[in-house]
Amino acid sequence: MSAYIAKRALTGFATLIVASLVVFAVLEILPGDPARIMLGMNASPEALAALRDEMGLNQPLVTRYFDWISGMAVGDLGRSYTYSTPVSELIAERLEVSLPLALLALALSTLIAIPVGVFAASRRGQAADTVSMGLAQIGVAIPNFWFALLLVYVFAVGLRLVPAGGFPGWDSGWQAMKALLLPAVSLALPQAAILARVTRSAMLEVLGEDYIRTARAKGLPRRTVLWKHALQNALIPVLTILGLQFAFLLAGTIIIENVFYLPGLGRLVFQAISQRDLIVVEGVVMLLVAAVILVNLLVDLLYAAADPRLRTSR
Repeated sequence: MSAYIAKRALTGFATLIVASLVVFAVLEILPGDPARIMLGMNASPEALAALRDEMGLNQPLVTRYFDWISGMAVGDLGRSYTYSTPVSELIAERLEVSLPLALLALALSTLIAIPVGVFAASRRGQAADTVSMGLAQIGVAIPNFWFALLLVYVFAVGLRLVPAGGFPGWDSGWQAMKALLLPAVSLALPQAAILARVTRSAMLEVLGEDYIRTARAKGLPRRTVLWKHALQNALIPVLTILGLQFAFLLAGTIIIENVFYLPGLGRLVFQAISQRDLIVVEGVVMLLVAAVILVNLLVDLLYAAADPRLRTSR
């Protein structure tokens, strides 16, 4: 088991290094001068040269990359050009909104999708199966930002049950949760549609196995066969999608947070890109990459817990 974990951790570390090279290179080749964007088109050459020197833009690319990557290793992501604040502080402040939003959306997606997938698989070919998967297909096809606007129009503007946007802060308690409810639902439902279809497919494959027929022949209740024997053995593909969905939800808040005016990571990235604040963009993107790698590592560990054969296989 320790060799299994070490191999996955080493793979994740190598992926992180490669991702840092790609992120740094892509952002460096983007057109536009950050110093000129910050000072304006009428800035004097002396002022531009002084700002470039202060931002470290005059240094060689290799030196700038190693300064950036060594700073990340000790938790120093640099200082924002626009906000004059350490990037780590900006990210920590915005994560207080984005992380609960992603976790709430993932919880809603899982609570909706797995029961629907199991229900549809247990009634394969029947009307309930057709209706469930038809609704899931609609959920896959609907863009989440359009669905978010529809939720705002119905529940915020029409019924006035929840706020249309903004975030009052966690000090407000229930009001903060209400502010995250519509964004979480708009993120969760399209992902729930995908997860429900995957769950149904995995369940149908398992339900055709010999041990399921044996369990039924022994007279076990239908609920026990479905939820204890079949679902447990269908979890591998479901866990894969859950891991990918969490990373998508954390990164996919860029559009939703701008729709609902939430002060999270997505809005921070949008503002940093528009202001050419590259150090902030690099920090946030690397955080998201690290989150994807960490989630994939956790999913691999859950694989080993769900399927003991993975712990002993070469």
